Amino acid sequence: MALILGLPKGSLQEATFNMMKKAGFNVSASSRSYVPRVDDPELTCRLIRPQEISRYVELGLLDAGITGYDWIYENGSDIVEICEMCYSKATSNPVRWVLAVPNDSPIKSVKDLEGKRIATEAIGLTKRYLDQHNVTAEIEFSWGATEVKAPELVDAIVELTETGSSLRANNLRIVETILTSTTRLIANKKAWEDPEKKAKIEQFSMLLQGALAAESRVLLKLNVPADKLETITSILPSLHAPTINKLNDDNWFAIETVIEEKVVRDIVPPLRAAGAEGIIEIPLNKVIF
Repeated sequence: MALILGLPKGSLQEATFNMMKKAGFNVSASSRSYVPRVDDPELTCRLIRPQEISRYVELGLLDAGITGYDWIYENGSDIVEICEMCYSKATSNPVRWVLAVPNDSPIKSVKDLEGKRIATEAIGLTKRYLDQHNVTAEIEFSWGATEVKAPELVDAIVELTETGSSLRANNLRIVETILTSTTRLIANKKAWEDPEKKAKIEQFSMLLQGALAAESRVLLKLNVPADKLETITSILPSLHAPTINKLNDDNWFAIETVIEEKVVRDIVPPLRAAGAEGIIEIPLNKVIF
């Protein structure tokens, strides 16, 4: 049994390969290849544009795939959603499809789009958005460089943004957020009913989520005098409770705990002040809850 997995080609490709490596799957592909190599005989991968992955999963041409919720919504794909994975090209934040117009445009809301021309790659998403607000406008498919089309070619655009920097660089302002999207692992319904394929997809999902959970966490190790143990453990956050082991010297203990990386700089100084020594911060590859 080999699970056929669709991986997103393009802007999300490198981030996906890095995540899979942390999860224990080494994936590599040349710049022109659509069939990446993976060091797991139970996986066969295909590099496909994320816009198309949910359609191929629904049709059963792929058993599973990684794509954005936005493209599942755009395609109206009937698939099984396995898990949400909060990662994208530049950050771990969700991406947004937004309505944007030139800074000096009189358009202030969706109602002002009546009779206007809009460029976007997400035709279905934009049409549903206009229908929800009873607005009639001309929607044209954009093959790329959508930001530069307003105001000379169109009145507004519906575009994907992560940080908003490209919109600002092209003198555009966001009018409204239409859809917020995160990356999802999805499966074909028939593949999900196959016990072997389902087991493989669930294993893959667990490892991917473990890799993502580890990105924001570290292992903190420290040595603590016995008479300071209670004080120091009261300072330390942990997933459940810190691991505490007695050292050869009965007057000292070793503590290990997994914590959010962002709090390390705030708690290390009080830990040191309370008597902790040998404080070590270690990055993690996976945290399985």
